[in-house]
Amino acid sequence: MPVVNVEQLKSSVNRMSVDIVRDAVNELRLDGLVTEGKTPFNKVHFNTCFAEIEALFQRAGYHKQLDVVGYQGLLYALYDPGRWEAVDVLRWLKEFTEAASASPVLRAELVRA
Repeated sequence: MPVVNVEQLKSSVNRMSVDIVRDAVNELRLDGLVTEGKTPFNKVHFNTCFAEIEALFQRAGYHKQLDVVGYQGLLYALYDPGRWEAVDVLRWLKEFTEAASASPVLRAELVRA
C-alpha cells in the first residue's frame, strides 16, 4: 500500500472547486445521506482529512453538521446526524453492500462507490 502524504492530501481537498461536490450537497439536502461514490473521496480521505472535507461542503453551501460512517472498509457514506443515527446509516450500508454482492448492477455501483 502506498504511503499517503497527509499534507498533500489535505491541500488537494482544500484546493478543490465546490462544483466537484455540488451533486453530493444536493443529495445531502434531499436525503441527508450520500455514498462516497457520489463524492471525489474515499476511505483515505475520510480517515485523514475529514475537517477539510467538511470545509469544502461548507464552501459549497452545506452548513449542517456532517459525519461519516463506513461499513467494513467497503463503502462509506456522509450523512446529516440531525436526520440519521450512525447505526441506521451503518445498517443501510450493510444492506446495500449485501444487495450489491447479489446483483451485477448494484455490484457495479459498489465498485464505483
